[in-house]
Amino acid sequence: MKPYSKLTKEELKKLKGQLEKQFEEVKAKGIHLDMSRGKPSKAQLDLSNGLMDVLNGDSDLVSSDGVDCRNYGVLDGITEARKLLADMSEVPERNILIYGNSSLNVMFDTVSRAMTHGIMGGTPWCKLDKVKFLCPVPGYDRHFAITEYFGIEMINVPLLPTGPDMDMVEELVSKDPAIKGIWCVPKYSNPTGVSYSDETVRRFAHLKPAAKDFRIFWDNAYSIHHLYDDKRDVILELLNECIKAGNPDMVFKFISTSKVSFPGSGIAALAASRANIEDAKSFMKFQTIGHDKLNQLRHVRFFKDMPGMYEHMRKHAAILRPKFEKVEDVLEKEIGGLGIFLVKKTMDELSYEYVDGQNILTMKKELA
Repeated sequence: MKPYSKLTKEELKKLKGQLEKQFEEVKAKGIHLDMSRGKPSKAQLDLSNGLMDVLNGDSDLVSSDGVDCRNYGVLDGITEARKLLADMSEVPERNILIYGNSSLNVMFDTVSRAMTHGIMGGTPWCKLDKVKFLCPVPGYDRHFAITEYFGIEMINVPLLPTGPDMDMVEELVSKDPAIKGIWCVPKYSNPTGVSYSDETVRRFAHLKPAAKDFRIFWDNAYSIHHLYDDKRDVILELLNECIKAGNPDMVFKFISTSKVSFPGSGIAALAASRANIEDAKSFMKFQTIGHDKLNQLRHVRFFKDMPGMYEHMRKHAAILRPKFEKVEDVLEKEIGGLGIFLVKKTMDELSYEYVDGQNILTMKKELA
């Protein structure tokens, strides 16, 4: 297959006409394709239908420590839900605060609270002349939408195969007190699939930020989402590393079951130091008397424990894996030799660099 870069102008025009004809033929078939990002298929949703059956009118709706889950109360979540989400987050139960159904909502709420009331007694960010956030790129657009919404200046940091460019991160946070945070998806990062190296995690834990209220916003959305059992990425647990480094309060870890059970109907949590947890609770008590404890109980009764969650995720992987492989195979077959598409796993070299304020991704592949 001849690369596009080697086609003449006339050849390109002819090819364009052929492709437009093919496109119209596909459109004429009237196929309904939902191309929405991140939405599980019906088959994946069906995996969690048992959630609808574990509780009913005859069920025991009392938690393990005697709380009637139909009633008000228990601001930080029922004990067994904290235990399950703590195990999922790889932190002690005392370092977990249960929220509602969305970790994105928790992130927005955390930034909003920092803007209006500050963090752990610090100056509210809205009263500062400038607030900045580091944004590893490529990154998750909904993270960036939150900081953009609050008028926070975003500074691009290249995402390398080992995680964010830590030389750049360390330099920036150590010199500028206006930098209050950094967005991170540390495992199977969206959209590149990068997982942070042990060195990157340790360097995060040892940061020396100029701002006392600097926080690492650690969105571990894909913590148990392995596509292959024999190719599981493992990353260091950041909160423990921060404690060992003498920076226990520097990280907010966000997690949820949205990509495990039902999107929008899961349970979310914040994992952090006790000081951060108590600070968050001091504001949460004005927002709610307690989140949906029946949903918390439902999830615990359905999954039971982490082995139960791991087994459930294997079922997700079994549905997704052949689809991922098929997409890569078809793209490689149809346009792989045209010089316009390269599957990451087949590339000979991948590198990022930051030059004159621009993030440059370089992919190299030897073409036959």
